[in-house]
Amino acid sequence: MTSRTCTTALATVLSLSTSLAFAQSGDVAMSMDDLVAAAKQEGQLTTIALPHDWCNYGEMIEGFKAKYGLEVNELNPNAGSGDEIEAIKANKGNTGPQAPDVIDVGLSFGPSAMAEGLLAPYKVSTWDEIPEDAKDADGHWYGDYYGVLAFQVNKDIIDNVPTDWADLMKPEYANAVSLAGDPRSSAQAIQSVYAAGLVATPDGGGEAVGKAGLDFFKKLNEAGNFVPVVGSTATLAQGTTPVLIHWDYNALASRDTLKGNPATEVVVPKSGVVAGVYVQAISAFAPHPNAAKLWMEYLYSDEGQLTYLKGYCHPIRFNAMSKAGKIPQELLDKLPPAEAYDAAKFPSLDDQNAAKAAITGEWDSVVGATVQ
Repeated sequence: MTSRTCTTALATVLSLSTSLAFAQSGDVAMSMDDLVAAAKQEGQLTTIALPHDWCNYGEMIEGFKAKYGLEVNELNPNAGSGDEIEAIKANKGNTGPQAPDVIDVGLSFGPSAMAEGLLAPYKVSTWDEIPEDAKDADGHWYGDYYGVLAFQVNKDIIDNVPTDWADLMKPEYANAVSLAGDPRSSAQAIQSVYAAGLVATPDGGGEAVGKAGLDFFKKLNEAGNFVPVVGSTATLAQGTTPVLIHWDYNALASRDTLKGNPATEVVVPKSGVVAGVYVQAISAFAPHPNAAKLWMEYLYSDEGQLTYLKGYCHPIRFNAMSKAGKIPQELLDKLPPAEAYDAAKFPSLDDQNAAKAAITGEWDSVVGATVQ
């Protein structure tokens, strides 16, 4: 997948504000008014793994609640993609508060969860504007936003800001570098290892890149530069993890949250620039299936897509909305320079799956650092 195809504009924008909008699931069509009524009868939506500072989900959740009057039960905001899948499996027969209705996971987790029968098909009203290579044709999963991996650096502690992956090996970054997740279960951490491996094997397949990434982190750990802690804005500010590798949208939102205390710099590396698409899906065992569908309609509406962009996430309908003049200039002005993304690569699903298998399966034996 290329950055161009990931954001290709497809069909004309369909507004959810009109009574002509329809929500589709398989061959069953329901008007938006009927869907809203059915969701309100259920009264609640259960989400999982949606930190409020990730892609502006705090505002997204509040906007959804205000618009439709539903409660949102938020499970384990800091869970990884693998944890979300396990939560569905563990609650197949449970209609209580621990069963998630919806998930937001890394691209490779969508098809695998579908293959296990864990996802319910659903097509939102703006379905045609989601690029073909970022969705399942039958609606089991669909891309929602994307970004690139970047370094966020605490400048109160780090004098020389690293500009590329090789810099992280320098002695001056002893006990400084961390991942924003456990690479055995977190899509963000898995992609970070993949990005590091891409530097050494730019033309390699997924497994080769994954193994090269493991070798990089093995050496980083042996050098004493890797900190086996799940990094966050808090650990960055405290100095526990002064160089944090995570998605650019999380890094930029974190920078804004800190408001210069401490001052941080966000750097897109010169090489090994990996772009990742995250996908939405509805659990096949969702206790609140209509609320889940309504949530999807909200996320993929103009309002929801702009809410993602406010959190520095490139929404999946970005190009179509831009063509239609629906993106305010002040939002565009807050994004990093376009040239920083010129070298970005979108790994194919096959490459991601192969890399994921290598990284999750061999992290313990190769790197030997328990991230927690």
